Amino acid sequence: MAVPQNRVTRSRRNMRRAHDALVASNPAECSNCGELKRPHHVCASCGHYDSREVVAQADEVDLDEDAA
Repeated sequence: MAVPQNRVTRSRRNMRRAHDALVASNPAECSNCGELKRPHHVCASCGHYDSREVVAQADEVDLDEDAA
């Protein structure tokens, strides 16, 4: 069973956790539609990456009209 030999002080504990902080993202503007997107990722709104269409966007389907 793992039992510490000595107590870990608040200072040493906090120094160990110094690199655990979350880092804010760095959004970039899409060159095609101007929406904010993650760098080096396909744009979620238009499907473009590096000035070319990678993912074809399907037309939006309104589920309420189809169900009626």
